[in-house]
Amino acid sequence: MPLADHLRELRNRLAKAMLAIVVVTVVAAFYYNDIINFFTKPVLDSVGCPSTFAELAKMPKGQQCAQITINGLLAPFTLALKVSLMAGVAIASPVWLYQLWAFVAPGLHRHEKKYAYAFVGTGVPLFFAGGLFAYKVLPTTAKVLIGFTPKDVNNLLPLDDLLDLVTRMVLVFGLSFELPLLLVMLNLTGILTGRRMLGWWRAMIMGITVFAAIATPSTDPLTMLALAVPIWVLYFGAVVFSLVNDRRKRLRAAEGPADDEASDLDLTPEDIGEVESVSSRRALPEQSSADRANGYDDVT
Repeated sequence: MPLADHLRELRNRLAKAMLAIVVVTVVAAFYYNDIINFFTKPVLDSVGCPSTFAELAKMPKGQQCAQITINGLLAPFTLALKVSLMAGVAIASPVWLYQLWAFVAPGLHRHEKKYAYAFVGTGVPLFFAGGLFAYKVLPTTAKVLIGFTPKDVNNLLPLDDLLDLVTRMVLVFGLSFELPLLLVMLNLTGILTGRRMLGWWRAMIMGITVFAAIATPSTDPLTMLALAVPIWVLYFGAVVFSLVNDRRKRLRAAEGPADDEASDLDLTPEDIGEVESVSSRRALPEQSSADRANGYDDVT
């Protein structure tokens, strides 16, 4: 396909993806209050607060609870726009992911498409599992953090900060669950072997633990372990898969190529050593002066 046709197809794919995001964003704007309540309800319930904004005003005085606030005249509109856009991108992800795949897929070989299907089919559930895990951990995190509030002091929590915290934790947990998929991809491409990954297990356990301690905002060890333990399990699962895949490659290499498969050519240049001189015989017998007439050779 010429370059102009590629650019025209890319424009059409992007237009369809953006249209889907805009349509879903407009629809989500009518339900942005429900979306906000969905994200804040576990946090409020964990610290004993009412589950909706309307009931926050009825909260008894002196109760140790985090009150969610919005500061600024334009803050409500900006918050509604941000929440709606975030929901539009997330809910419309099947559409724009398909458009991206439809643009890339024609240039892939059959085995490359097979790997792409496997990675997408595994990566998406892992990301959503990490995001769901973060959503379940948030109440415990909020309860521990609000517990540091001094007695008879109200904790005012800006709503945009709370949503940013929820979004950041969902992304961090979701991306951290993609670690085994990255290791498997490196193994399938031959960059990293399973034996080498297994040799890194001490450093990986320490690194995952430190990452979990930084990623979780609470100071309790249970929340940190709640993130670290699943990543440990996924890491060792990737190691086992890589070891099995390396063994399968060795067995296939030992069997040699199939009857209808060409063997690999070794094109590495080698030293030919010292050149041996070879004496050559004359192509024609040497002639005497009597055989020459008028300056020309008289060869019979």
